[in-house]
Amino acid sequence: QVQLIESGGGLVQAGGSLRLSCAASGRAFSRFTMGWFRQAPGKEREFVAAITWSGGSTTYADSVKGRFTISRDSAKNTVYLQMNSLKPEDTAVYSCAADQWGRFSPATYSYDYWGQGTQVTVSS
Repeated sequence: QVQLIESGGGLVQAGGSLRLSCAASGRAFSRFTMGWFRQAPGKEREFVAAITWSGGSTTYADSVKGRFTISRDSAKNTVYLQMNSLKPEDTAVYSCAADQWGRFSPATYSYDYWGQGTQVTVSS
């Protein structure tokens, strides 16, 4: 079983930055593809970013490309999402997810384990 716990959310002004963390416990984290997703009120969950188990490949949603950076520290069983130049439309609950099969996909169904999420609010 894998448990994922997000932290680092909060309230920030437009143009500001936040760094989210996702701490994982359980087996084989270092072999999992990891992803970040977000869900705004009244909207469907959407893909934000993903990183392969080695950290060698990353992919981003067009809406965050150039502003957000996903990274991982396998020694700490932690994945990060650095968010810069935040916009009000980035306001959402951000969740991390783990894909034990390494599919490296933006689809929610490709992920087997999910955290509870952390709220990010960007004021204008």
